[in-house]
Amino acid sequence: MTNQLTLRLDASTGVGWRLFGPSAGNYPLVNEYLGYLADRNYSPRTVRAYGYDLLAFCRWLDSQSCDLESVTTETVLDFMRHCRETSIEGRPANVLSITGKRLDRYSATTINHRLAALSGLFTFRTLREPDLRNPIPSGREARRVSAEERSGLLGHLVRPKRRSALRLREPRRLPRPLDRRETADLLSSLRTWRDRSIAGLMLLSGLRSGELLTLDVTDIDIGARWIRVLGKGAKERRVPLDVEVAGLIQTYLLAERPESSSTRLFLVAKGTNRGQPLTPDGLRTIFRYHRLKSGVCAGHPHALRHTFGTAMAEAGVDLAVMQALLGHAHVDTTARYIHLTPTHVKAEYDAARTRLRTRT
Repeated sequence: MTNQLTLRLDASTGVGWRLFGPSAGNYPLVNEYLGYLADRNYSPRTVRAYGYDLLAFCRWLDSQSCDLESVTTETVLDFMRHCRETSIEGRPANVLSITGKRLDRYSATTINHRLAALSGLFTFRTLREPDLRNPIPSGREARRVSAEERSGLLGHLVRPKRRSALRLREPRRLPRPLDRRETADLLSSLRTWRDRSIAGLMLLSGLRSGELLTLDVTDIDIGARWIRVLGKGAKERRVPLDVEVAGLIQTYLLAERPESSSTRLFLVAKGTNRGQPLTPDGLRTIFRYHRLKSGVCAGHPHALRHTFGTAMAEAGVDLAVMQALLGHAHVDTTARYIHLTPTHVKAEYDAARTRLRTRT
């Protein structure tokens, strides 16, 4: 609907996400908050994600004939209840998960992300108007602090931040890697040197999609076999480059990469956008096509990164080394891959059972 509240880039500047629509004038605080996040050097993807979370809240407020100034804790609880009970368009309502939960509902992670956006919005409001109460109540302290806070000069004095008491309990799921057959089938469907290089960097260097798309040609040192990667939060790290992937990239640069003024490593190969940097939508299109072609339904870009992490864990790589390779801010995130070593777990289990049998 043309009259509906929407989120899009500001056409006057070409940068910065803003609310547009007939009722956008009722939410100047949201646009100011999104501008504040951009000024604090949050990544455009983070600002966009927060923008869509706040857009959902503002649309709901419009449906309730409510405004931001009158939002209370009860209002936030009503919004969270609405998120839990609303069906997601396009998902079948008669499909249940293995635990019996309907799959056409928003997950706890999505709802908590929306809650975090609201918490940031109202915290921003209290910075400007300290007399106004924050409707998001604080709860117990978080389990951990950020790597930057922990490693600072006064890191021993830093206490974990308090998390909202409204947060939902999230299920802790293990990453799902591809098995050998799925990996082989997916890779065999790739035909261009570019696509093979992309899959190789994810599978054998553990790069994220966003890290892959921001690689410049100068970030690849084929001779020394190193990659300079700009990760989440503009954190830079160096990752080893597999010799076979180095050969794929070299062939791509010499024989296939179109001439372009762009410094990006991976470019659009054909069509009206030939020579332009490959976009996230373009990358998803590539993998969507090859998932259908190979029949590997789980062949998403991030699944290749999970496969890399699992392989490193099964090879017995030190946890700190895995954290450096994967670019995780917290070692707890890396530790999830330690549980994905079924071969070692089964071997230890069988060895223990053998020892118990010989004793009896």
